[in-house]
Amino acid sequence: MASVRNVAVYGAYGHTGRFVVAELQERGYVPLLLGRDQNKLQALAQDFPGLQTRQASVDDPTSLDRALTGAAAVINTAGPFASTAAPVIEAALRAGIPYVDVAAEIEANIDTFADFAERARAANTVVLPAMAFYGGLGDLLVTTAMGDWAAADEAHVAYGLSSWHPTAGTVVSGTVSGQRRNGRRVRYTGGQIEYHDDALPTLEWPFPDPLGAQSVIGEFSMADIVTVPSHLAIPEVRTYMTAKAAADLFAPDASAPTAVDERGRSAQTFLVDVVVRSGGTERRLAATGQDIYAISAPLAVEAVDRILTGRTTTTGVASAGALFDAPDFLRALSPHLTLHAPLDTRG
Repeated sequence: MASVRNVAVYGAYGHTGRFVVAELQERGYVPLLLGRDQNKLQALAQDFPGLQTRQASVDDPTSLDRALTGAAAVINTAGPFASTAAPVIEAALRAGIPYVDVAAEIEANIDTFADFAERARAANTVVLPAMAFYGGLGDLLVTTAMGDWAAADEAHVAYGLSSWHPTAGTVVSGTVSGQRRNGRRVRYTGGQIEYHDDALPTLEWPFPDPLGAQSVIGEFSMADIVTVPSHLAIPEVRTYMTAKAAADLFAPDASAPTAVDERGRSAQTFLVDVVVRSGGTERRLAATGQDIYAISAPLAVEAVDRILTGRTTTTGVASAGALFDAPDFLRALSPHLTLHAPLDTRG
């Protein structure tokens, strides 16, 4: 029998997985530590005494079924999600429990919406992809900025990162996505995903204080180009990345994040600036915080808590903005995130 306090974390020993485990405990849940590597699970259990470890491989459905026994939900933090998302979703559907992941891989998120929408809806359950810094947070900010608008002409999500020291998982996931695109780039324009070989432009983005104007890479597409248009009528969704952070990410000697506080967060700070436009009117909303990997934990755990307590608006495969009251969700993140109120600007 499932306990509403037991939440399985697949990939629990990964960088983001550790943040999720700690966040679940802080919220009063009992994490079940799942992963492919038994030795890494045992090492993790030393840091989280008293928690169960369950070895499971995405190549072995029986092991996944066994690992999800007694869980009320599962959070998948194990990339590359091109390999893990579908098998763990299948196991969650067999177990009759909700599924949440932190996938930033655009193609993996597209697959989740395409392959599981009907089955998840028929099962009256929730499958929530990209519930992380990329995909989930941007979607919540865009949805909140939209307010009472039923549609908009454009949505822009600009990422102002002080630096970007990628985890090993980020590097591998990026490689897998690049291979799936045959080296092409991707954007969302004219109401659809488009693959292209055009060079990415560099421009200046007017971030609000304290960041100010920064050089950014245009059409640096992230998971928001999947989550936002999955439920909002916006034909142009564009994302941008500070040039410095992009250079960090692609540096041949890129280093992993280094903890600087008791929560294990790095010194990295972020400012996410969202602009939506409809006709001559512009609405804007920004959020600031610390560590893009650490913030994914309260995003995913708050989502699970709302799903398990019935605070959702739909079933099936859905993004954060479609599934939750977006402004209320963002307010709940106030211990981790600072919001800067939206404004209307008449052109």
